[in-house]
Amino acid sequence: MKKYEVMYIINESVETEKRAELIATLSKIITDNGGKITKTDEWGMRDFAYQIDDMKKGYYVVTAFEADNACVKEFDRLMRINANVVRFMITRDEAPAKGAK
Repeated sequence: MKKYEVMYIINESVETEKRAELIATLSKIITDNGGKITKTDEWGMRDFAYQIDDMKKGYYVVTAFEADNACVKEFDRLMRINANVVRFMITRDEAPAKGAK
């Protein structure tokens, strides 16, 4: 399994309880598809640099996880169709090669 990190922004209009449920649901997508969550960091409500769909702020979450390609593809697909996720970006955490400076 490879290491990944996803940063996503939840719509500011989502209530606190629903937001916690959404974060749990999104994490469950990874674990249900054979992945492993290593860390979830909630950055909280932050202002955007520019407006996105008439919104000026959103709730930022960063999750580090380990997964295979099939898990990442399914997670990406489900994130795209979730109306409460404003934006997201999945990046692969590539460690430097041994002996590299």
